[in-house]
Amino acid sequence: MIPYGKQSINQQDIDAVINVLTSDFLTQGPKVPEFESKLSSLCKAKFAFAVNSATSALHIACCALGLGKGDWLWTSPITFVASANCGLYCGASIDFVDVDEATYNMCPRKLEEKLIVAKQQGRLPKIVIPVHLCGQSCDMEAIFRLSQEYGFKIIEDASHAIGGFYKGEPIGNCAYSDMTVFSFHPVKIITTAEGGAVLTNNAALAEKLALLRSHGVTRNTDLMEGESHGAWYYEQVALGFNYRMTELQGALGASQISRLSEFVQKRHKLAERYNQRLADLPIVLPKQHTDTYSSFHLYIIRLKLNLLTKSRKQIFDELRDADIGVNVHYIPVHTQPYYQSLGFTVGDFPVAERFYSEAISLPLYADMTDTEQNEVISILTRVLA
Repeated sequence: MIPYGKQSINQQDIDAVINVLTSDFLTQGPKVPEFESKLSSLCKAKFAFAVNSATSALHIACCALGLGKGDWLWTSPITFVASANCGLYCGASIDFVDVDEATYNMCPRKLEEKLIVAKQQGRLPKIVIPVHLCGQSCDMEAIFRLSQEYGFKIIEDASHAIGGFYKGEPIGNCAYSDMTVFSFHPVKIITTAEGGAVLTNNAALAEKLALLRSHGVTRNTDLMEGESHGAWYYEQVALGFNYRMTELQGALGASQISRLSEFVQKRHKLAERYNQRLADLPIVLPKQHTDTYSSFHLYIIRLKLNLLTKSRKQIFDELRDADIGVNVHYIPVHTQPYYQSLGFTVGDFPVAERFYSEAISLPLYADMTDTEQNEVISILTRVLA
């Protein structure tokens, strides 16, 4: 089976992890800070906090901004459920903004229309989470302008997007947001097995993030309410979580990040081959906005079903039967049973639903060979014929 995505592990990565296993620290040692330093430098952000998953990163980002009961969080319906669930963890209410027809990212025009109505109703969001689908940045400048007018905070869900650029600057620099979240799941651009990170330029938010990822506990005397009893002393000054990243993960991440540029360049090469060789098929190829340089976590095609005699399910099943590990990203969050129980219905976000009905993710990963890609192209061409 040719998978839709997988990690790329070399001997350098293996040695980095083995070195940790034979060291004095398996957790809370020097490797996680090393990884964080490399993330900050790469993305041109002042602070980076590595955690055990991107879901944890989204959660503490919301907590750091004080999201709670009575507040609203808006995000895209085309994302993994974690982008919305993080608001529910905080007791907030969730809503969605439909996506752009071309990029499938949050549509700034639809966001503005929804904000105008929400202001009249007194239901403006406290936080908006734009999702950089497939690794292509949302129109962050437009979303940022709206945040200045309507007073909401921005968390970029860049789980797909490390190594990408927006307006010539690295995604993660937080120029148009309060925080940015990355994922390091094995199918993402770089991996720490499981893992995630939050980046910010705001020192006050950084202080909160540091507390929230580790039980709300500090040894920093400047943050303590009482006088230290000695070198062993710590205080819990907030209600936090155990979301720390292990040294094994930090070492793997620090090793992987050295090959990030290589990974992204390879993905672009594969995407360009797909673009060239699939151009005559009855499908819509991914559109790239001129302001963006995608990390190409995913390569999503849309089927022109009006020109085909088969359904999306038939095509998907035939590809899987031929050992092509295609997938679909994503089932619109508002159509999930849990969110339907909150009052959402099919038809609420028609562009997202139409995209979902036609989308298939083709295999794309850094170690994919031309032979493997040729097989995907050949079988897809046969199935669509």
